[in-house]
Amino acid sequence: MTGNNRGTSLEVLLQEDRRFPPPDAFRRSAWAKDENIYERAARDPKGFWENWAKELDWFQPWKKVLDWKPPHAKWFIDGKINACVNCVDRHVFSNTGHRARRNKAAIIWEGEPGDTRTLTYWDLYREVNRFANVLKKLGVKKDDRVAIYLPMVPELMIACLSCARIGAIHSVVFGGFSAEALRDRINDAQAKLLITADFGWRRGQQIQLKKAADEALENTPSIENAVVVKRGGFQDTAPQFQWKAERDHWWHELMEQAGAYAEPEQNDAEDMLFILYTSGTTGKPKGIVHTTGGYLTGVYATTKWVFDLKDEDVYWCTADIGWITGHSYVIYGPLANGAAVFIYEGAPDWPAKDRLWRLIEKYGITIFYTAPTAIRAFMKWGREWIEKSNLSSLRLLGSVGEPINPEAWMWYQENIGKGKCPVVDTWWQTETGSIMITPLPGITVTKPGSATRAFPGIEAEVLDEKGGRIEAGGGCVAITKPWPSMLRTIYKDDERYVKTYWSKWNKSIYFPGDGVKRDEEGYFWFTGRVDDVIKLSGHRIGAAEVESALVDYPAVAEAAVVGKTHEIKGQAIVAFVTLKEGKKGSPELVNELKAHVVKKIGAIARPEEILFSADLPKTRSGKIMRRLLRDIAEGKALGDTTTLADPAVVEHLKAQYEEVEG
Repeated sequence: MTGNNRGTSLEVLLQEDRRFPPPDAFRRSAWAKDENIYERAARDPKGFWENWAKELDWFQPWKKVLDWKPPHAKWFIDGKINACVNCVDRHVFSNTGHRARRNKAAIIWEGEPGDTRTLTYWDLYREVNRFANVLKKLGVKKDDRVAIYLPMVPELMIACLSCARIGAIHSVVFGGFSAEALRDRINDAQAKLLITADFGWRRGQQIQLKKAADEALENTPSIENAVVVKRGGFQDTAPQFQWKAERDHWWHELMEQAGAYAEPEQNDAEDMLFILYTSGTTGKPKGIVHTTGGYLTGVYATTKWVFDLKDEDVYWCTADIGWITGHSYVIYGPLANGAAVFIYEGAPDWPAKDRLWRLIEKYGITIFYTAPTAIRAFMKWGREWIEKSNLSSLRLLGSVGEPINPEAWMWYQENIGKGKCPVVDTWWQTETGSIMITPLPGITVTKPGSATRAFPGIEAEVLDEKGGRIEAGGGCVAITKPWPSMLRTIYKDDERYVKTYWSKWNKSIYFPGDGVKRDEEGYFWFTGRVDDVIKLSGHRIGAAEVESALVDYPAVAEAAVVGKTHEIKGQAIVAFVTLKEGKKGSPELVNELKAHVVKKIGAIARPEEILFSADLPKTRSGKIMRRLLRDIAEGKALGDTTTLADPAVVEHLKAQYEEVEG
């Protein structure tokens, strides 16, 4: 890195001056309340992470903290550890030096139809041991890959932990993915066994997982056995799937015959824990590889400090375990900390738009971690759905997945947090494994829309295209030193790993691909993917800033902004806008919105076109697919839509846009 560049490689247009210090009572009892931890961690990052690793249970201590041969890192060299032991066993047996949590709830679950289950840490210990023995009986050994294709039921967590217990590598495939997507992921990992369910529930409908799995398994030669969870429910219907007796086994029948104890594997810190395929919409999915010791250290530390997780909390991260957020902040981070983890199977608006708020009241949820996409949907639905429930149990709110607009942040803080809960807006990725840039709720003065500062021990910078450091202004976010939970490679494709993440500047600087601006106080403000930057009349404008200006308008619930080729300006701004319920689009509103953007940002960011839409194209993890919106705006043939939650949204938008253009 060179120089001290205060230039504008990315324009900084939107200003935000509101500030929220931690409430005094929260600060006094917080795990992290000493501001000097940033300086101490920066002075000795290896020592900082080593201290966190010491809070975990190891069979054998490490001989060396870090071996860094850019771009490949190894952490806690020669240390022996088991992720399952750290998430389950150590909370059951008091002789490990931890307060026994044997009878504390580990998993509190509610299915979409309203069925419920609670597993204490002792229950979880028994279930995991038995299923680990099931896996072994079916021939699964250390380093074998196991594909998991399940709804959000407790068996999904049990399956992951059981794999970890015996040293098998799990590859969770989101239960909303198609048979084709499942097949491709099984074949890339060469998985030996598949765990699925007869079905799952979503918006009152049975999602036929076994039927999709049967289709996938027609061309997956590595699969030897399939274990099927009987989801059951309120209306058992006739099965819609095949049953091959030599391959297929019911979970509950195997569990009845399984032994009560499975010896945990003493895994090397660098042994693979899981492969997670990114849901990219172009090219072959990337199998992101995470190992055991460093990953567990990262998620354990960040869960404890970012969420200020206490023993009495009831913690709810709304992510599906099919995504990295579910791996890190539903399973491994919270359970390593001995949390009571709430999970819900279904849709947030089923049978009505107050389902989540009723669940918070019913279970006394204290920590709530969700995505900006969901928050903007709540805004669209209106306050009346929230006012039916008592949300006073909440003490901390979190945001994850993409940049959060300042107005969505404020709405979340005022309406869900009732003005008393700190909001932690977190930035990280599948590849980083754990949270990288975030407030610490007992220390950080937050600003709506900003992820604030790097977590202690993480070195983050803003760099220009050539690698010059930008002290204040816009550029690309870069991670300049290795961290424990970093991806180790792309499964069976190390060349792609180096090219994708370590070739932008040099092989010791990680390139996440996200645009960011840094303000005068050093706070980070994410502007979206670098690909989403609009180049307009010599200016580079982040789509997220224009979207935030549009969402600031009272009638707007959500906005997505893309660039369209313009013969004079290079690119022009096209905005797709979703309005709050009860609001209608009109030519007058288009003009008002354009004027509002000019008022908030300036004339340079005035949208050329605004199209109103009932919905926006999103992946099943909730991210807006701006690439498809660019295709619509440019009049191109639409690309791959297989990872969309509702592909029909795109076709409707395309027809609508062509009608307006025509």
